[in-house]
Amino acid sequence: MTLETSRLLLRRWRPEDRAPFAALNADPEVMEHFPARLTRAESDSFVDRIETGFAEHGFGLWALEVRDTGPMNGQFIGFTGLSVPSFQAHFTPAVEVGWRLARPAWGHGYASEAARQALTEGFTTYGLAEVVSFTTVANVRSQAVMARIGMTHDPADDFAHPRIAPEEPTHRHVLWRIKAPAGPARQ
Repeated sequence: MTLETSRLLLRRWRPEDRAPFAALNADPEVMEHFPARLTRAESDSFVDRIETGFAEHGFGLWALEVRDTGPMNGQFIGFTGLSVPSFQAHFTPAVEVGWRLARPAWGHGYASEAARQALTEGFTTYGLAEVVSFTTVANVRSQAVMARIGMTHDPADDFAHPRIAPEEPTHRHVLWRIKAPAGPARQ
């Protein structure tokens, strides 16, 4: 399945995406709010898990390709999409909308544009009632995207990530939510 926005293509992963994705995952600025940067093998394993998610759920983290007339036209810039968190927390089971973009793609509105498309897909095609997103407390850039796409934050939902050690600065997370839009009134 391929999704399109005015400037982006959300598509399945290709073998040629793996090298730029590994570079993105090794970038200390991109990975600032994650416990660690990824090696090439870890990055490739992540792509394999993404593809498994598509097979299991029908949706997943789509590879993002720019399709506008600018200098990034045709380039792989990261991912945006839907995934099922594999840990237990007070809000799971759930479906998460998430993104990770290469630094040159920051500041162009690509994450918000692609996330809106992923949410539309989740609500319309997959009938999801709610989608969540979460990040570290310090990741204000991602929280700004969450706000721009219409998600809301209740501090009572914030949590300690069960897979991150308590002494790590990325241990505390904020949780944002968005409900499916109300359908037409029934008579």
